[in-house]
Amino acid sequence: MTLTVRTIPADRHILFNASQPSVSFLQTPAWGQVKSEWRSESLGWFDEGDHLVGAGLVLYRQLPRVKKYLAYLPEGPTIDWDAEDIGAWLRPLAEHVRAAGAFGVRIGPPVMVRRWSADTIKAAIADERVPRLSEAMPDQVNHRTTHLRDTMRELGWRHPEDEEGFAVGQPRFVFQLPLAGRTAEELLAGMNQLWRRNIKKAAKLGVTVRQGGLEDLAAFHRVYEETAQRDQFTPRPLSYFQTMWTALRAEDPDRIRLYLAEHEGDLVAATTWVRVGQHAWYSYGASSTAKREVRGSNAVQWQMITDAVEARCTIYDLRGITEGLEADDPHLGLIQFKVGTGGEAVEYLGEWDLPLNPLLYKAFDVYMKRRG
Repeated sequence: MTLTVRTIPADRHILFNASQPSVSFLQTPAWGQVKSEWRSESLGWFDEGDHLVGAGLVLYRQLPRVKKYLAYLPEGPTIDWDAEDIGAWLRPLAEHVRAAGAFGVRIGPPVMVRRWSADTIKAAIADERVPRLSEAMPDQVNHRTTHLRDTMRELGWRHPEDEEGFAVGQPRFVFQLPLAGRTAEELLAGMNQLWRRNIKKAAKLGVTVRQGGLEDLAAFHRVYEETAQRDQFTPRPLSYFQTMWTALRAEDPDRIRLYLAEHEGDLVAATTWVRVGQHAWYSYGASSTAKREVRGSNAVQWQMITDAVEARCTIYDLRGITEGLEADDPHLGLIQFKVGTGGEAVEYLGEWDLPLNPLLYKAFDVYMKRRG
């Protein structure tokens, strides 16, 4: 099979994504507008009959003072990852971005490697002999990924974590709640006792959840900044969320939603929800330090989950988790919060790099490490 790669217009890329059961929102043309500090390009893979059979969003980040770029396809591209000859898909990609001035290309194959159920994770947390999720026995394994990994290495691709290269952009481990064929009542029954109690408590105390608009982003951002200070992370500016809202909704009026949980007129939690096809993501979240006892975070999550069911989504994605399962791990509480939904941890193939100019690739690695 001979495939070619060339630039496609955004509207054709959008139509291709709409034909797929699931495509990451990071692989939509609109995401290129959100990441305004990167140059973006929609690419199409064409077969010998000139039919569009794959697509991807490429973000180009320039190397300082040199007109050379890192070509990045976060959580993509959307191609046939089960193909026996994956090189037929990846080689024309490398050729295209090299011609565009790329010194290296990074991709994030949306390929599942392993899954762990909520019960398996809880048992692993309780077992002192299992310090990391990857060391727990999975409930499901995709054995085809062994061949895919071997083939990619033969083609010159390398895993940044293996090579200790510059920071990986997207998480390899995520937490997802499968929705297909399940009612809201069944999903609630599948949650742990604490989640069910908190959802009921929020309702009893009068917490209400509504969808907001562009004008409500400032209120969301105030609580988000409060969350950043409490949890010690650097917040994004309000302008980022305004750009994200405008760009995603221009592509699809229901691509992004803002949820606001309120109690007696006070905003106690707020979140953003993103959807592409049958896949919905919990994107950003915030909660006030005051009134934590009214359980606004549980209420807003439950509203997003039930709305995802109503939208006929098959997956509600709570995004990244870390591997650490030991009692003193600072991120354990986040895993336990997500496990309470009754979902599952999913390991993806992770991000992979192909250095096209090894010298410049190394220089970019050094630059990224210095940035911290």
